[in-house]
Amino acid sequence: MLNAIIIEDEKLTLENLVSTIHSVADDVKIVASLGSVRESIDFLSTNPTADLIFSDVQLGDGLSFEIFNQSGSRIPVIFITGYDEFMLNAFEYNGIDYLLKPIEADGLHKALTKYRMLEKHFTGHTPLNNLLQYIGNHKKKRIVVKRGMENISLRLEDTVLFYTENKIVYVIDRFGKKYLADKNLAEMEESLDENIFFRANRQYIVNINFIKGFKSYEKVKLQIDLTLPEINHNIIVSQETAPQFRDWMYNA
Repeated sequence: MLNAIIIEDEKLTLENLVSTIHSVADDVKIVASLGSVRESIDFLSTNPTADLIFSDVQLGDGLSFEIFNQSGSRIPVIFITGYDEFMLNAFEYNGIDYLLKPIEADGLHKALTKYRMLEKHFTGHTPLNNLLQYIGNHKKKRIVVKRGMENISLRLEDTVLFYTENKIVYVIDRFGKKYLADKNLAEMEESLDENIFFRANRQYIVNINFIKGFKSYEKVKLQIDLTLPEINHNIIVSQETAPQFRDWMYNA
């Protein structure tokens, strides 16, 4: 039996979701139905046991992403919403799939199949724990950035560097285009693949695929030379970080 929690504040949508779940899977048991961010945080903070969560994104008192930020829940989530603008954000919060309203049986069946395949892949004595570990350790492949009024999905493999200036974090891509990021460098660093991205100093995170080389700077520091000379940034690796940077470059 698969124990599931539903987070949804619209009664008709909730009833439709429950009916659709039961029509495509007879082994799913709904153990709780929650209707707000606050109620869900309280519940998951004290009742963390479930196999899967079906969650709307926009609730009456905020976005459901805050639930997983505050409760610390690591239960896999299938997000459900009427808007696709939150799709990339969903996978930062235990998301394994993202369905648009109105929910159709075929889409829900595929999402449940995906969950079961992930669980089966992480075989062993505690497959669910292994699945949650995978979700927690899974590094992002894209980032949503802003340019003017536009939100843009940028592939991380096309990202040359992140840097902060006047407390604002900017992103530069391989074409030299500059964007705004909505996270600070520490938060950004945590979500990036450490084999590809390196925190050179307090101001810069660089992509190894765009590093041409490095040289000594003021004897104890290092200066990074990028493959794109038009990106005119003087990136200096601090004395404390230089040994780690050398190891990172040689072992990449």
